[in-house]
Amino acid sequence: MSGPFGGGAYIVDTSAWARAERAPVKRRFSAARRNGQVATCAIVTLEFLHSSRDGGEFDKRMALFSDLHDVPISRSVTNAALGAYRELAHRRPLAHRAVKLPDLIVAAAAADAAVDVLHYDADYDTLAEVLPFESRWIAPRGSLD
Repeated sequence: MSGPFGGGAYIVDTSAWARAERAPVKRRFSAARRNGQVATCAIVTLEFLHSSRDGGEFDKRMALFSDLHDVPISRSVTNAALGAYRELAHRRPLAHRAVKLPDLIVAAAAADAAVDVLHYDADYDTLAEVLPFESRWIAPRGSLD
């Protein structure tokens, strides 16, 4: 499948959602949504909703996810996350503590569903070393800070 951000399907991490309306990526992100490339999972949805300031904003944000494919957080996902976490811990002391736990779950869900992760967070580059998914930046690192 061809399309924005290299084509294919991907879970969009909260870090990418937070930047999706910025001029450098807005058009491509909108095209990816129209193409059906964008997916979510419970962790991303919860993180995105957490920053809502009130019930109205919560409902508006929730509506953004209503038409997206939801990648389940299953036992196979948590098993993959545990395996990746262990592999990171064995690489060097405290290496496993360098990635955020929600990012670990999102990456494991992507690997389990054979989709990529669209993000703006270096944790996914690290996680792609120990899980079979592709880490795709919504824009070059440092360009949207």
